[in-house]
Amino acid sequence: MVSVRVFGGPTALFEYGGLRFLTDPTFDPPGDYARDGRRGLTKTAPPSGTVTQVDVVLLSHDEHPDNLDNSGRALLTTVPLTLTTPTGAQRLGNKAKGLADWESVELKGGITVTGVPAIHGPGRRADVEPITGQVVGFVLTGDGLPTVYVSGDNASLDAVREIVDRFGPVDTAILFAGAPRIPVLFDGEPLVLDSAQAAEAAKILGASRSVVIHCDSWAHFTEGRDNVVAAFTAAGLIDRLDIG
Repeated sequence: MVSVRVFGGPTALFEYGGLRFLTDPTFDPPGDYARDGRRGLTKTAPPSGTVTQVDVVLLSHDEHPDNLDNSGRALLTTVPLTLTTPTGAQRLGNKAKGLADWESVELKGGITVTGVPAIHGPGRRADVEPITGQVVGFVLTGDGLPTVYVSGDNASLDAVREIVDRFGPVDTAILFAGAPRIPVLFDGEPLVLDSAQAAEAAKILGASRSVVIHCDSWAHFTEGRDNVVAAFTAAGLIDRLDIG
């Protein structure tokens, strides 16, 4: 079983094939993030700890502070490799590599990381991406290793179905949830999975274990851990849930 340590928000650390992977690093203290001269997003809680060694950052996207904050950006300069979106890699520089959908990179130890679809809002990618930006999820595989899926900021169950069609059941799914909403975007519809959708994603994936993150520490997240537990209980999957 892959051991996952959750730090709050979208940030989790896990070891896989001898390498240490960190998802969307957010280590700032609570505070406000301005956008266009106005208050944008508000972080409400500090991280639950710090990290001292990371081999690879799996960054779903770099454009929003609730996925990459100031401390997270500083951390990237110390990490040998950041895997992210193609446009994000251009912005972040030579330690970052972009992965398009279904594009893979081989790492030491026989680990393969594949970029997989993610849509940061309701509806079609062509309608969503110009507003919320390009996002990528990840699937990790290797000989003798369990399959791990990291969703990133994805709101599409159709994307999840595409992923399971290619990779089959996964062992561990690290699912971003929290139903974040911005009233002026998409009529206030969730920008990432809500709790019921996270449970449905776990069912679609056939996940032996689901670690649900991205459901605390930010004011625009409208569902928290209690909602996740209730949804997985209703779906008959509570024995496969790890809330971190």
